[in-house]
Amino acid sequence: MTTYIIRRLLLFIPVLLGMTIVVFATVALSPGGTGASLLAREGGMDPRARKAIEAYYNKRYGLKDPLPVQYFRWLNEVSPIGFHQNEDGSRGRFGIKMPDLGESLVRHRPIIDLVKECLPITVLLNVITIPIIYVIAIVAGIRAAQKRGKFADIGMGSVLLGLWSFPQMLAGVLAIGFLASRQYAKLFPTNGLHDLRSGSMPFLPAFTPVGFNPGWMLDMGWHLVLPVLCLCYVSFAFLAKLERGAMLENIALDYVRTARAKGLPERTVLLRHVFRNSLIPLITVAVNILPALLGGAVVIESIFGIDGMGKLTVDAALMHDRELVLSDALVLGFVGIVAYLVADIAYVLADPRVSYD
Repeated sequence: MTTYIIRRLLLFIPVLLGMTIVVFATVALSPGGTGASLLAREGGMDPRARKAIEAYYNKRYGLKDPLPVQYFRWLNEVSPIGFHQNEDGSRGRFGIKMPDLGESLVRHRPIIDLVKECLPITVLLNVITIPIIYVIAIVAGIRAAQKRGKFADIGMGSVLLGLWSFPQMLAGVLAIGFLASRQYAKLFPTNGLHDLRSGSMPFLPAFTPVGFNPGWMLDMGWHLVLPVLCLCYVSFAFLAKLERGAMLENIALDYVRTARAKGLPERTVLLRHVFRNSLIPLITVAVNILPALLGGAVVIESIFGIDGMGKLTVDAALMHDRELVLSDALVLGFVGIVAYLVADIAYVLADPRVSYD
């Protein structure tokens, strides 16, 4: 198992290289390229000043260099092993160094600072969403398998199919229009993670002389209700149907009949034997759930005005911010391949028959 993990960790390098090469080529070969998009933001500037800024961009980011040279310059910056950079900008000695994600071409801020601000928000959304998805999916899937062919199974299956078919973008727009609009319910806030007055709120809810104060934490939780619901429903609808199928497949096997013949309670048979073996499909799909949630977060974060990694990546792509797009792709890609490694380890924990030795 240790040898397998080490081999998989070493494979991270070519996977990340291939992914960043594709992203770099896509940004560099897009209409206008990086340099044109930067200069277009300077508007009707004096031609001499415009030329000076163009020279500055070309010197700083090497926009006139061949594309392979530009890519290897960026790769040298983000790699923990490479050429050190001297104070005058020249190339120094080769060795171990501190990785540097660089600076945003448009926002003129260190990318690591932008990631530190946005990544925790997206992680928070996923930390809340993933347990909800799996709890609902597992409970609904087991219940549907127990009531196979009955009204509860058919009704639950129809509802789950409808939820899975409903677009997240439309769900977000309708949620804001009906549940957050003043014309209708006005039950939830429309955007952001906090109220404008959250800076003066206590951390926990409290009763004050002027009334109830929800506090910073409850205020954030109330802002997260609609985004989390919009992120959840598609995934748990799909996983519940998958869990139902896995449960029914295992219930028909010989070991289940043997367990029942021994007089074990039905609850023990389902939860101890059938459920454990039905986890394998859920673990397989879990690898794709995290990237899918990150992809869904792009839409949800944009609709609800949440400044997470999804929104940061979309804004960077629209502004042709090459350095930020590459760094976001590197971070999100690393998270994705780590999820695949965790899934492989989970296979061994869920099924003793799986071995990588």
